[in-house]
Amino acid sequence: MNWRERIEPLLRPLIHNWWRLQRGATLGVRGIVEDDQGRVVLVRHTYISGWHLPGGGVESGETVDFAVTRELAEEVGVELLEPAELLGVYANHNYFRGDHVMVLKARSWQACETDNEGEIAEVDWFYPDALPDDVSGGTGRRLAEFYGKAETSANW
Repeated sequence: MNWRERIEPLLRPLIHNWWRLQRGATLGVRGIVEDDQGRVVLVRHTYISGWHLPGGGVESGETVDFAVTRELAEEVGVELLEPAELLGVYANHNYFRGDHVMVLKARSWQACETDNEGEIAEVDWFYPDALPDDVSGGTGRRLAEFYGKAETSANW
């Protein structure tokens, strides 16, 4: 385990709290990416439990398109060949009342090198009807909506 994997779980909550104090609102992106077998890619982070859609925060000066393109390449080795399609915007007020998450669908992509050292513990592809037991609540709800098995909600 490298130094980043050891220290990041301790520093991340402090950094998140600092961001929240500095900003009235925060915005994140998550990407739904399917392979040619109909499986969806999920990640397991080093600093939080469960499986999640790949993604992260939209940094200052970034567009949503740039952020989701960057996050998918960094976390799972997916290079978008065209802009992702916006599926929805969700209020993620569980931890911060100003947080929102945009979910986008990758339409066309190819594999590329990743840069997920220290942040991503595992990347795997799952059939939508065989998701892991510890898939995060927001990820499970978004995938159920995407595959037509649940009504759309405004909340993450």
